Amino acid sequence: MFDPAKLTYDANGLIPVIAQDAATNEVLMMAWMNAEAVARTLATGHVTYWSRSRQSFWIKGETSGHAQELVELRIDCDSDALLALVRQAGPACHTNRRSCFYTAVRNGEEVVIMEPMT
Repeated sequence: MFDPAKLTYDANGLIPVIAQDAATNEVLMMAWMNAEAVARTLATGHVTYWSRSRQSFWIKGETSGHAQELVELRIDCDSDALLALVRQAGPACHTNRRSCFYTAVRNGEEVVIMEPMT
């Protein structure tokens, strides 16, 4: 059985996690987990993050319905970052966009490249 304590966490006990759509490979968002969030995610299949601002766990989609079902959790070569391959229901971003990465820098200017979902 995988032990989340084997991962390398920062000074706050957190590890960055990129959520990526398992079917399309679209990068959806970046958030943080601690060892307990990793364990909860693996145990339940529902992606659970650690909110730095609220200092509490949050299960993606728990209130919005825009849940992330874990397909696979990948560990980078240094064990200090995670890639969560997920099935995303609805938008991943709190701005109601499919991805949190909806702004690009083009020709030195910020450009919104993705509108909110309807």
